[in-house]
Amino acid sequence: MRMTPQRQLVLDALQALEHATPEQVCKRVQETTPSVNITTIYRTLELLEELGLVRHTHLGHGAPTYSLHEHEHVHLVCHRCGRVDESPREVMDQLCGTLRDAHGFVLDAAHLALSGTCRDCTGETDRTRETP
Repeated sequence: MRMTPQRQLVLDALQALEHATPEQVCKRVQETTPSVNITTIYRTLELLEELGLVRHTHLGHGAPTYSLHEHEHVHLVCHRCGRVDESPREVMDQLCGTLRDAHGFVLDAAHLALSGTCRDCTGETDRTRETP
């Protein structure tokens, strides 16, 4: 498939935004090309995902969030305040191994969203930043 100007604009917007809903991508694209509409954005995102260039994640209710395919990490979504943190994909390695061994299930943890409660809402401190 050839790289059309619209496809390139969508990829450029995702690269700049890192994570974005179709509406956010549309807003970014329309900053330089106002004639591109939301339908074009949705169709382009769908095609780019089929081609393996982008992926989407549901971070909660509402529209999916898209990012470039190589942008791999786990999203930690607070269901109280809506905060979204990122953690390296490798934090899921043990679970991936357990699921594979126990069920023969291969988890795609490259772009995953986990729902829970963030440290601010639970009052927990960041243990990785504490000094001994």
